[in-house]
Amino acid sequence: MPIHKDSYLEKFEKTLNHAQDGFATLRTGRASAQLLDSIFVEAYGSRMALHEVASISAPDTQLLVVKPWDKNLFPAIEKAIQQAQLNLNPIIDGDIIRIAVPSLTQERRQEMVKILSQKEEEAKVMFRSVRAEIRKDIEKQEGEAGVSEDDIKSEVIELDETVKEYITNLEEISKQKEKELLNI
Repeated sequence: MPIHKDSYLEKFEKTLNHAQDGFATLRTGRASAQLLDSIFVEAYGSRMALHEVASISAPDTQLLVVKPWDKNLFPAIEKAIQQAQLNLNPIIDGDIIRIAVPSLTQERRQEMVKILSQKEEEAKVMFRSVRAEIRKDIEKQEGEAGVSEDDIKSEVIELDETVKEYITNLEEISKQKEKELLNI
């Protein structure tokens, strides 16, 4: 029984979404709630994502506001943000935490573009490993009843075309993010 394209599209979508999430954490010099997505806080005896213990908003392009739902978490949230290596300095202001997002220097923007390229390459490697895994499954069908060599060849060609489409999408998303990073 031939492997249907739908059965592996989900894996490619997950890989693309994972790459986009990684791209979103790269700072562009503009305040964005996604900037804090990678931050985890020690709360209630476990590690929790910041967005699980607080609301995060960006009232303007240079400011993030974090409002914890539990005031006892202020010190843990402040510590987590400082240790996240995002070059952000949280300031507790009453019942919120203000985070000024400084503009990036040209040198830092270039560093971010390099990190973006690394993340893009990692995603391409993930696509290739998913392709290799699916290709093995397709080739295992050889000799099964109702599956011809032509069926296998056409499935492999279809798989390769799908991978090319996803890699092209990834490259377009990466180029867009690079424009954001270099835009002052």
